[in-house]
Amino acid sequence: MWITRVLSSIIFLAYTVVSIPLGFDVGGRACGLAFSLSLASFYFFYSVLRLLTPSRSRYRWLLVKTIATTQWIILPSLLIWSLNRFSVEPTDSRGWVERTFSGKRAANTSLSQWILGPDGLAESVTVGVWDKFLTWSTPVFQLSEGFCSLLVIQAAGQVTRWLVNRSGKSDSWMIGLLVMSASIISSSVYFLWRVTQFPQISNVDATLIGMAITCAVFLCAWGIGSGKGNPVESSLLFAYIVLCIYQIFTDYQPSNPIEPPPPSEAADFPPFPPIIMASYTTLLQALSTLPSAIHATFNFIIAALSTITPSVIISLAYRLFVLYASTRIIPAVRESGARALSQEPSLEDTDGANQILGVLSWFSPSILIAVYTSLLMQHFATTSNGDNGDWWVSQGGDVGNNLWRWINVAGTMALYALELNLSKEDLDSGVTGHWKSD
Repeated sequence: MWITRVLSSIIFLAYTVVSIPLGFDVGGRACGLAFSLSLASFYFFYSVLRLLTPSRSRYRWLLVKTIATTQWIILPSLLIWSLNRFSVEPTDSRGWVERTFSGKRAANTSLSQWILGPDGLAESVTVGVWDKFLTWSTPVFQLSEGFCSLLVIQAAGQVTRWLVNRSGKSDSWMIGLLVMSASIISSSVYFLWRVTQFPQISNVDATLIGMAITCAVFLCAWGIGSGKGNPVESSLLFAYIVLCIYQIFTDYQPSNPIEPPPPSEAADFPPFPPIIMASYTTLLQALSTLPSAIHATFNFIIAALSTITPSVIISLAYRLFVLYASTRIIPAVRESGARALSQEPSLEDTDGANQILGVLSWFSPSILIAVYTSLLMQHFATTSNGDNGDWWVSQGGDVGNNLWRWINVAGTMALYALELNLSKEDLDSGVTGHWKSD
């Protein structure tokens, strides 16, 4: 049933979002990398099994159902194994090659211990290669986000253009879309104003922000004035540029922490009627009688959620949205029109691009884990410049920079400018070109 699949996807997403940063926070950098690698490997081989085995095979059905049912036992076991095996971090910041083939390996008593023991060859190669893969794939994920965001923005512009020009209530749609565009721009200007209040912005940063906003405003005016764009498309582009700038200079935390107000004196009368206060007291007493295991579970969930920063969650949610939307938009633009928006990518398509999207959809859990781990590593690397980030550098992590985020901003605007320059004022193109209108 689709309800079961939706619940399973929600549980998987929630577990992934909570458990991977918990592995980094409790066990350290090597533990978080090993746990994310084990998760990605598990779902990679699970996807390969589903992809290569015949769909009508009974053995395939039994094996897939068994793995799908027992995965809720396997996933916590992988976390416990990672915490037990990789919780002790190396004392130096050398790479996996230096640690594996250093002179200290002479202390190993056997070849199996050198290969399979703690900090052995197998452990160092697998975790080290996964670390390098995530580090070098960060620019790919960043630039893919900008490209997919531009696809979503242009698709939204085409749909709104069709609603205004071809629907029966064009005036109502025009007023509503203008109000929505104005709201998006106002919200973006507010967050841009918040960026200017951050104390860590230097003169170079201010210059880059001014150049980016100037180019974005010019592109928005060009698109609206030439008729090749519309207010919705321009407002979304401006909002995305502001979002990228906001992600560069903040962790979605207040710049100056607000001190809590001093406790006020107790009032002479209760804040609520006696019947409500009595019910509240009764509820607290009932909760206090619960088993200690429930209290420990609740405290564990709170501690796990406290390790997740809002910046990573917002970046993950936005990146997943644009990547998923692009898998629907690309087939619609190429051949199928609006009908492809409601169809999943499949390997049975004759088009090569649709087949690639179908393969990516099969391995979407592993891609999700890699994207999320890359965002966490980027966050830890960015915050390693402060006092609380020394542990990341001491464990072999790199000090982060925002070069690829600025390249993404520049590349997105350059690609949009190229699109405006080459496109024509055609209302029957792209996604809406296959729609019928009475």
